Amino acid sequence: MDGFAAVDFAFARQVLQRGVAALFLVAFVSSLNQFRPLLGERGLLPATELLAWARSSPRAGRMLRPTLFRRVRYTDRRLTALCAGGIVVSASLVCGIPQLGPPWVPMVAFLLVWFGYMSIVSIGQTFYGFGWEMLLLEAGFLAAFLGSDDQPPATAVIVLFWWLLFRLEFGAGMIKIRGGREWRDLTALMYHHETQPMPGPLSRQAHLLPAWFHRGEVIGNHLAQLAVPWLLFAPLLGLWVPGPVPAIIGAGAAAAVIATQTWLVITGNFAWLNWATIVIAFAAVGLPGIGAPAGPAPSDPPWLVDGMPLWWVVVTSGVALLYVWISIPSMRNLFAHRQLMNASFNRWQLANAYGAFGTVTRQRVEIVVEGTRDPDPDTAVWHEYGFKGKPGDVRRIPRQFAPYHLRLDWLMWFLPLGRTYEDWFAAFLGRLLDADPAVLRLLAHDPFAGEKPAFVRALSYRYRFATRDEHRRDGVRWVRDRRRTVVPALRGTGAARMER
Repeated sequence: MDGFAAVDFAFARQVLQRGVAALFLVAFVSSLNQFRPLLGERGLLPATELLAWARSSPRAGRMLRPTLFRRVRYTDRRLTALCAGGIVVSASLVCGIPQLGPPWVPMVAFLLVWFGYMSIVSIGQTFYGFGWEMLLLEAGFLAAFLGSDDQPPATAVIVLFWWLLFRLEFGAGMIKIRGGREWRDLTALMYHHETQPMPGPLSRQAHLLPAWFHRGEVIGNHLAQLAVPWLLFAPLLGLWVPGPVPAIIGAGAAAAVIATQTWLVITGNFAWLNWATIVIAFAAVGLPGIGAPAGPAPSDPPWLVDGMPLWWVVVTSGVALLYVWISIPSMRNLFAHRQLMNASFNRWQLANAYGAFGTVTRQRVEIVVEGTRDPDPDTAVWHEYGFKGKPGDVRRIPRQFAPYHLRLDWLMWFLPLGRTYEDWFAAFLGRLLDADPAVLRLLAHDPFAGEKPAFVRALSYRYRFATRDEHRRDGVRWVRDRRRTVVPALRGTGAARMER
């Protein structure tokens, strides 16, 4: 680092800009494919109803976060156009095209995708209530101030990325150490690989590893989230301490974070949470000799400060000062007795509090949805609907979807943990009775090939990974038992209306 310019962090900037843009691309594609059946004009939780409520009173309006659809009437076509525009701009950033211009060009591009995606998240309700939504938004806002290829990134912005990663990792570590006993007695990972929301193709193999390995996983997690984040700021010492040691310490801390997140990528399906963490961790990787050299002295025209235009130094410094102010609540939260998890302290979802899995469930309960075309539900033959990501068929190997986000499948995991008959789930069952094509496209298997069932119902099962012996004997990846009915047979009586 060299004063205002982080001259050794040009490679880090390339990873940050292109990586964050790639995740926005995935997020817009996910929304293009899923928003309309989930939240569109005929969705399970129509966004139009939320927007109408927000217009009902000034107080309600203030509770809705910023969105383009406060000014422009929502339609599914406009949502499609917004997603398409977001995909195009994100793709251009991945290719590095805006970065070839002056720094205001990539700034505008990132702010466009940032506000465009915020416009979706703000009306996404429970389907967009995940911590990685605000993480992507915050990373996108910061990426807007990383500058162009022809100048070094600003030190202030690189440090803000370290601060984001610190809140993400240290906040998650504090949530765990204060949370369930399983994190303190080192047994959490003996259950997590099996009970996590959406297992991946290697989750079963990870679960079957010996107990000593799982205890080592927990110890490694605590070190990576409680000790390592403090070392991310070591490169700042390079402003005063000569030599490569500060940069090496920072890069080592980043490597530790990247390694632990890569293990989570391999063994799970956490949308873009782990991928975003990996991308952000590269902010601490300084590579001397790869980057723009410091520019002429400030007195030389054009007026530059450490290789950056003066106006850009003012802008990035202003963003840093703003962050110091808005970070006060999140700093307090890290050390608060009642620490909040995945909380935002301002309308723009900046300087947020992060954290995940303060407790780990020890049993996996799955809601299985079935339908029948037989007239009598008591004697009927029932057929199971198949989801893309959540466990169902006990012989199927879980697929890798992350960083793509299957929103319906994720909410299905939460159902047994709370109120089973959520409003969206009731609407979902109604759309199955109607054989709604848009909703059926969210599934992997429709047992009725687009025809309407006479009845649908929901059952719960306990699922566990098959042992090696069970897999060799029966060819199954899962074993399920403890069947019970959670929603009895429902008969369709018209679009989205049901009777028992």
